[in-house]
Amino acid sequence: MKIRSAVFDDAGQITEIYNHFIRETVVTFELVPIDASTVWQRIQKVQMQHTWIVLEVDGSIKGYAYSSAWKERAAYRDSNEISIYLHPTETGKGYGKLLYQDLIDRAKKLGVHVLIGGISLPNDASIKLHEAFGFKKVAQFEEVGFKFNRWIDVGYWQLILKAE
Repeated sequence: MKIRSAVFDDAGQITEIYNHFIRETVVTFELVPIDASTVWQRIQKVQMQHTWIVLEVDGSIKGYAYSSAWKERAAYRDSNEISIYLHPTETGKGYGKLLYQDLIDRAKKLGVHVLIGGISLPNDASIKLHEAFGFKKVAQFEEVGFKFNRWIDVGYWQLILKAE
């Protein structure tokens, strides 16, 4: 098992994982599955300034996580939004914690001050993961997404990183 930066050859497996969440869940508010070239473009954009990592076991991507700009305005430059996705058959194995710990460590090395996680509600597993790392709930927006014929709330959790 290893955690490493995402590369071009990972785009297909990442796409399969992400499209599951598009088709089956409210975890993402995208409505239409995407292709590997779109995923690769997103990875490249993120990696220009931030981090996109994968957890690989025996050549298979079990999950991925990334940090990206929270907002585009310059004063937000030290605040990152983070996301994590695990293959649906790989939950409950500790992979999420491994990915998040690595992502947090990389963020600290890059000088990130605040990490922000947006969570479609309800999502007890994601809340538990974030809070295990010390994230605190700071906001909840009601009915901001509409998917599968229902309105969805989104909560935001943040972690202020201490300088090393």
